[in-house]
Amino acid sequence: MTDEKESTFLVTHVESDSAVLKDVHDGQVHTLSSNPGLAVDDAVEATVAPDPPMEVTYQVVEVAERRSLSIEESDEPPTVHERELAAETETGELAREERAGVGEIHVLTPPEEDTADAVADVIDDREATLSRAARLGVNRVEVRSEPGVVSVRYMP
Repeated sequence: MTDEKESTFLVTHVESDSAVLKDVHDGQVHTLSSNPGLAVDDAVEATVAPDPPMEVTYQVVEVAERRSLSIEESDEPPTVHERELAAETETGELAREERAGVGEIHVLTPPEEDTADAVADVIDDREATLSRAARLGVNRVEVRSEPGVVSVRYMP
């Protein structure tokens, strides 16, 4: 098939006989005509192809890698380094830094009274947060906070 697409996908919805994949690079959504054992919040490195003749649904041609993703809110405060990054960042802005090894750290600097809302926004926007994790090739997202500082750690 010439219309095959190889990418990294986030599994956003599953049923016994179908699944919905979102390409984490271009945002395109692919509805599968069958479910090859995928679960919600899986990141899948796969090749998909449209089902003939209508090409409305897709099938998975090959799965190169599959991993389960998670988001958790930690009781731990942001690290000293994350607090230093926050101190250098304007209120309401975002600082990004690659982690040693794999992943990234994002430090948000909400107004102190909005810290809990900022944490909730990161956790509640599962699709965007997990799409970023899938793009970065990590399995875990850990959110730490203290008033005025939210660290979002994308980790293996």
